[in-house]
Amino acid sequence: MTDKKQGYRLTRIYTRTGDKGTSRLGDGQVFSKSDARFEAIGTVDELNSWMGLLLNHLRPSGDVTAEQLSTIEQIQHRLFDVGGELAMPGYQLIQEEHTKALESLIDELNEPLPPLTNFTLPGGGTTACHCHMVRTVARRAERCVVRLQESGVEINAPLLIYLNRLSDVMYVLSRHCARQNDGEVLWRASPKSKL
Repeated sequence: MTDKKQGYRLTRIYTRTGDKGTSRLGDGQVFSKSDARFEAIGTVDELNSWMGLLLNHLRPSGDVTAEQLSTIEQIQHRLFDVGGELAMPGYQLIQEEHTKALESLIDELNEPLPPLTNFTLPGGGTTACHCHMVRTVARRAERCVVRLQESGVEINAPLLIYLNRLSDVMYVLSRHCARQNDGEVLWRASPKSKL
């Protein structure tokens, strides 16, 4: 017996509907799997996977407070919403309040950090490195969504802003985590060559 409140459930993992290189959006439209929309959806899915790996390291680390961890855990759910919004034309799931939560976290994590005197490199411990992976894939996801928008697909403004702010969160979180562990890795310029 199934609970009607559960909605749709995946009972078959393979359907064979994509065997010819196409896939469907939530509204039934069929596109090639190489379409810019599926590139964006897939990149957001990859981003969410990196987010899961980061959380797996962050939870036991003690690098953030329980309240900060709760906010960071919500990012995974919102990324699923981002993918859902891209897959369902006409829907808006990401709201301005979601970005405001990220901005509050940025301010909280950034406040005790010393000002940067140089660029930082990905490093500073495992958790900080995972933050950098999330940051860079978030930037790629943002570029994919911008390309999709430039191709004529309507993208809700809050979704783009959310992805942009997410990479900022991850940069500040990487600095925070690095300082809790191995320390920040600062970029050193090459010595100037003499002629």
